[in-house]
Amino acid sequence: MSTIYDVAKFAGVSPKTVSRVLNDDSAVGEKTRLKVKAAIESLGYIPNTAARSMRSNKSGLVGLITGAISDFVDGPAVPPGLPELYIVRGVNRVMQASGKTLLIADTGGSPEATEKLIRTFREHRVEGLIYVAYYHRQIDLPFRESNILTVLANCFDTCGTPAFIPDDQAGQYQLTKKIIAAGHTRIAYLTLGMELIATTLRLDGYKQALQECGIQYDPDLVRCADTFEDKTDATMLEAVEHLLRLPSPPTVICCGNDSMALRLYGILRVSGIKIPEDISIAGYDNYLAITEGLFPPLTTVNLPYDEIGQAAARKLLSLIDMESGEGEKVLIDSPVVWRDSILHIEENG
Repeated sequence: MSTIYDVAKFAGVSPKTVSRVLNDDSAVGEKTRLKVKAAIESLGYIPNTAARSMRSNKSGLVGLITGAISDFVDGPAVPPGLPELYIVRGVNRVMQASGKTLLIADTGGSPEATEKLIRTFREHRVEGLIYVAYYHRQIDLPFRESNILTVLANCFDTCGTPAFIPDDQAGQYQLTKKIIAAGHTRIAYLTLGMELIATTLRLDGYKQALQECGIQYDPDLVRCADTFEDKTDATMLEAVEHLLRLPSPPTVICCGNDSMALRLYGILRVSGIKIPEDISIAGYDNYLAITEGLFPPLTTVNLPYDEIGQAAARKLLSLIDMESGEGEKVLIDSPVVWRDSILHIEENG
């Protein structure tokens, strides 16, 4: 195996000059740089990255912990690991552009694995770490003891670790406002479980939009139709039947996610109810396989997973460059994607 001394002899320069070329030192002239690179290629020399990182304290490695790989299973309309994979893709795009190498480790579905993975990343001298959560939630993980610069994606903690999360309240607020602008005042909301932070925030956004538009909040129009423990069609069917039996039924049903909206399309069509002529539907997430595959295409809110990943990666790079930085929780905009599942009442009237 060739050494740095072999490269120096082949190129007719000193080992120190070869080292400067490897470290991209601007003090080396272009002609000399090309000569050294040609020698490296001819000899097939591979730099000892580990030794160089020990000297510079910069390994060029960034760690990422996720459950996306073990969570990603075939079968459901939306595989569970998909959100995390989009976030990982965003992180990877930024890291590739920066020249850093991203090391991805999966928890295997075990929360206890995280501490072990952090320890492994420390042993590999990563410059920083990004933890990616499957859904918007608060976490309590052993980051402070790890002495690794850390950024959270799709989650947050109480320690002030930099975190990037979707703006769930603003997303549902903007969606509800646009639905009201389309002429609707009886707007129902089939929520996900109230144990989710996102559900509470989105419900706040829904109420805020109604209040600003002078529409009284009606609790009869809000029903939980999907929780971690209960995802049965019977629960959702009961919620839908409740809404349709109301003395003044809704003209729009907002759903906690696009998967729920997909199921709602089926329930309504079996009952002979046309979308959007008889009732309008909106979702949340913007899973294109669902939203653009339905007829009519589904109005929804785009959860900015890719943007969360990119923002988290940029933050970590800035922390690495500064070697310090204050923690912050940043809300990433969740824009409305308007499609044909919402009827403009003015057009029909």
